[in-house]
Amino acid sequence: MTSLRIAFCYLHDFLAATHAVWLREVLRMLRDSGQIVGAFSRPVLWVMIFGIGLTPYFRTGLRETTFMVPFPYIQFILPAVVVLNLMYPAIQSAVSLIWDRVFGFSREVFASPTPRSAVFLGKLLGGSTIAMFQGLVVMILLPAANVPVSYASLSAALVPMMTVALAFTAIGLFLASRMSSFQGFGVFANTLILPAFFLASSIFPLDPSLSMEQALQSFPAWLVFLVHANPVTYAIDELRWAMLGYRQFDPVTARAVLSAFVIIPVLMAYYVFRR
Repeated sequence: MTSLRIAFCYLHDFLAATHAVWLREVLRMLRDSGQIVGAFSRPVLWVMIFGIGLTPYFRTGLRETTFMVPFPYIQFILPAVVVLNLMYPAIQSAVSLIWDRVFGFSREVFASPTPRSAVFLGKLLGGSTIAMFQGLVVMILLPAANVPVSYASLSAALVPMMTVALAFTAIGLFLASRMSSFQGFGVFANTLILPAFFLASSIFPLDPSLSMEQALQSFPAWLVFLVHANPVTYAIDELRWAMLGYRQFDPVTARAVLSAFVIIPVLMAYYVFRR
C-alpha cells in the first residue's frame, strides 16, 4: 500500500505540474490579441487570394490547365490552409521556452522538484492545443467553400491535425532548446515552415494518374523526391481524404510516415530538453 500511495502521489504531482505548464501556455495565447487576429485573418487571406484567385485556372476547357482536381480549387486548398494554420502557432509556441530562459523563469522551475518531463509534456501539449485551436478556426470557412460538414469528417480530420500540431510543437521545442535568441529562432522557424508547406502539394496538385516515371518527365527529379519525402504532404493528403473524400497518395504509406513524423521529433525534442 505504501508503494502504491507513493506512486499515486508522484502521478498526481506530475499531472498537476503538466497541467500548470499547459494552462500557462494556453493563457499566454488567449491574452495575446495578435495570435487571435492571426488565427482568423491568415486563413481568410489565403482562401480569398489563392482559393478564389486561382480557381479559373483549374476549370475544365482552359488550355492552360493540365490537370483538373475533381472539385473547385477553393476546396482543394482549404485542407492545406488548415495545416498552415497549425504549423505556424505550433512551432512559434516554443518561443516561450526562450522567453522563460532569458527572464529566469526556467531556472526557478528546474530548481523545484518538478520533473523536467512534466514541464516538457506541458509545453508540448500547450503548444499543440494552441495549434489545434487555430486549425479548427479554419473549419468556419467550410460552408463558404461548399465543403460538406459532418461529425464523421471532422472526427477523421482531427487525427492528421493533431499529428501536425504535435510534430511541429516538438520541432519548435527542439530548436528553442538549442537557441538563445528570438531572432535566430524566427529565422529557423520560417526557413522550415515555408518549404515544408509549399513542397507538400498544397497549392498546386500533383497529378495522381501519373506514375513515378511520368512525374519525373513532367517535373524535376529533386522536386518529385522532396514532395514524396515531405511528411506534410501526407498530412494534407489525409485531411483532403477526411474533408473531401479525395487522396493522391497511398494511405498505408501516409499513416506510417505521419506516425514517424510525430515520434521522431518528440523523442529528439525531449532528449535535448532534458539536457
